[in-house]
Amino acid sequence: MENSTEVTEFILLGLTNDPELQVPLFVMFTVIYLITLIGNLGIMALIVLDSRLHTPMYFFLSNLSLVDLCYSSAVTPTVIAGFLLGHKVISYNACAAQMFIFVAFATMEKYLLPSMANDRYVAVCKPLHYTTTMTKGMCLCLAIGCYVFGFLNGSIHVGCTFSLSFCKSNVVHHFFCDVPAVMVLSCSDRHVSELVLRYVAGFHICIALLVIFISYILIFIAIRKMRSSSGYQKALTTCASHFTAVSIFYGTLIFMYLQPSSSHSLDLDKIASVFYTMAIPLLNPLVYSLRNKEVKSALMKVVFRQKFCLGL
Repeated sequence: MENSTEVTEFILLGLTNDPELQVPLFVMFTVIYLITLIGNLGIMALIVLDSRLHTPMYFFLSNLSLVDLCYSSAVTPTVIAGFLLGHKVISYNACAAQMFIFVAFATMEKYLLPSMANDRYVAVCKPLHYTTTMTKGMCLCLAIGCYVFGFLNGSIHVGCTFSLSFCKSNVVHHFFCDVPAVMVLSCSDRHVSELVLRYVAGFHICIALLVIFISYILIFIAIRKMRSSSGYQKALTTCASHFTAVSIFYGTLIFMYLQPSSSHSLDLDKIASVFYTMAIPLLNPLVYSLRNKEVKSALMKVVFRQKFCLGL
């Protein structure tokens, strides 16, 4: 990286400078992070411990919980520390590392969601071929592909951002080292880097959304042909929950990364970022797991076993 970088650290301004909001926001985001940790770790533990959950759907769900946990942990502790310290100072290398982890795992989620949609498509539309289509090898390949795309996208974004020169302000108007917020501080020409960011992000989002859209269109067509009102209502409820999470996740990403840099509002960016850095990792265990009868059954089984052991 041959640049004339003079900035050795960045200052994260956080969500707000209002002293009256520091303590309430600190408590709120601490609770959110603890629930996120417990929820996602609990889902992964249940899936590992209960053999009935060793299916493709729960394999992808466990990976989704892992990804949510990782990219939430890359951001939320920094936010919590910022409320305690006022302003959070982060080194140049730590900022690059945080950006890489966040972008990489957020990209993995972009592809895990369509992988889960594809799994549901096969289960509903081709139930007789489900076991031969969604094999362990196929699921593993899809998961590895998500991780490869994630790490590759993270490398591209960090490379484009930190190949620029930072020799003026080091104050990041954000609560973490997000790509647009850091890139705007550069004192060199960032036109090419912004184009790469926009087109690469657009490619990943469009491909993932296309797969999700096609999968669920085919699912609804298949359900309509079944002539089963109860099955239709059940699938509709499940898809509505899925689309809620997908809409929040992809909606904020499109708002953040695909709009022209001239129309960016840093305050709006921070508000939007809260949804996909903290709300989505918190909601996913609720949307995909706690409303699921099999997961509830596995949870009750573990709780009953624990009480029985303590009783002995």
